[in-house]
Amino acid sequence: MKPSRLLFPGFVLGMGVLGWCSAVGAEFPPSGPDPRWIPHDRTRPRPPVIVPATPSTQAEPGRPPSDAVVLFDGKDLSAWCAMDGSPSKWVVRDGYMECTPGSGYIRTRRCFGDVQLHLEWAAPAKPQGSGQGRGNSGLFFGLDRYEVQILDSYENETYADGQAGAIYGQYPPLVNASRPPGEWQTYDVVYLAPRFDGEGRLVSPARLTVFHNGVLIHYHVPLTGPTQWINRPPYGAHPEKLPISLQDHGNPVRFRNIWVRELGPPSKPEYMLSRSLLDRYAGRYDQLTISREGDHLVARIGGESVVLYAESETKFFGKSTDLQIEFKPGPDGEVNELIWSVGEGANRATRRR
Repeated sequence: MKPSRLLFPGFVLGMGVLGWCSAVGAEFPPSGPDPRWIPHDRTRPRPPVIVPATPSTQAEPGRPPSDAVVLFDGKDLSAWCAMDGSPSKWVVRDGYMECTPGSGYIRTRRCFGDVQLHLEWAAPAKPQGSGQGRGNSGLFFGLDRYEVQILDSYENETYADGQAGAIYGQYPPLVNASRPPGEWQTYDVVYLAPRFDGEGRLVSPARLTVFHNGVLIHYHVPLTGPTQWINRPPYGAHPEKLPISLQDHGNPVRFRNIWVRELGPPSKPEYMLSRSLLDRYAGRYDQLTISREGDHLVARIGGESVVLYAESETKFFGKSTDLQIEFKPGPDGEVNELIWSVGEGANRATRRR
């Protein structure tokens, strides 16, 4: 007997076309053929060549595509942390990670906007409880805002917009494609982040397309706002790129083979750092003043304020202008200087006490 496949090959291979936007720097999703090129233009750049993903089996996870950002390869939780940025208490063994009940949600250290995501999960092989109390977790985009429900929905009744594959509290899946508890299941998701204007007004909603075990269960559905248990709250403005998180709902759900492909024009990686680390950088440095506002640093220079985004634990950049800052911790971990530039050059600034 051939091993069962967990991925729908047409989806995994065909989804490579979504990478065309990255190759040409066009908008995503495209609103039509790129007007810069006539049909069959021989000078049009070819898409980059990648090695496609391979399907998983129940026994072994598949291989991510060569252009993917691997979030979990069965070895460690280096790409993940607790929601406050501290080390996660989830456990890793035998090629999977497992939720430790009571340890809290975990999130990616890196932030993501529009992505194609692949994730494999398994509810406990010996079911306990019923309804929402059985094999419950969740996949969140926008940090903790937009949830695709994870639940043991194999012969387990619960409300429709809370079963496996539901966009929680908003959209039930088109079908229940659940496998029995203990078996590996797949989610393949295309997430488009919401967009807000400069005044914080919603320009376009978050949208999700979801395949569960290779079966389409949501197609480009618009979310009404964050997914919550009791209410349907409206959108609140937030950064386009935020971490992806997994829920601790008190059940030891397992995960393996998690990867994403960023969609749209290429951009620098962004990370969400702990507030305690950001606070270490705050202070006055000669011509600059650095402060923390929420989960970001803000630099005030030349009478203007620039929001900073982390591309590593010490390097930051602005999006409104090409401000780049690198903090220089000493041997004791204290930060007494930084290197900054706007557009060109490099300037050293010393922290004032």
